[in-house]
Amino acid sequence: MNVIWRTLLVMLRAKRIRRREGTLPLDAVSRIRLTTLPTDIDVLRHMNNGRYLSLFDLGRWDMTTRTGLGDAFRDHGWYAVVASETITFRKSLELFQRFDVETRWIGRDDRAVYMEHRAVVDGEIYARAIIRARILRRSGGSVPHDELFAAVGLEGDMPEVDAWVHEWAEHVRLPAARAEAPSVWE
Repeated sequence: MNVIWRTLLVMLRAKRIRRREGTLPLDAVSRIRLTTLPTDIDVLRHMNNGRYLSLFDLGRWDMTTRTGLGDAFRDHGWYAVVASETITFRKSLELFQRFDVETRWIGRDDRAVYMEHRAVVDGEIYARAIIRARILRRSGGSVPHDELFAAVGLEGDMPEVDAWVHEWAEHVRLPAARAEAPSVWE
């Protein structure tokens, strides 16, 4: 439950920063400062591996709010869903340790947009995640990139992601939601 309160606090802070400093460009890095709380740790007394992804969501909320994407989503009836994600850990975050969540857009492919999140302590990366997200319409279907970028005033286009990200996305892809996907262990 504490992540919902953190989410609300991050969104309120992001709105306040946007009013004071203006809209954050889509190619900027967003940073939020967090602390590892007792509800974030596991029995080994460090941040639970699943909690990182929940806290990286906060980075996406901050970025979405500060760049104006949240307004575009609301105005057009769009929403984002995470289609796939991968995370790599270097060092453990300990109880009450302060760290930054850094978030930035890293590119797109023909169907999705990609973000990178980092857990950073004193300029050093402790964990990194790559997120593949789809932008969908509440009325059904996906939002084309040109329509998405035009809604937030992005001139030109977001770059293609690196080749390894394409390969990763292809290797972890599951069948479409309407296709069959039987659970058969081989």
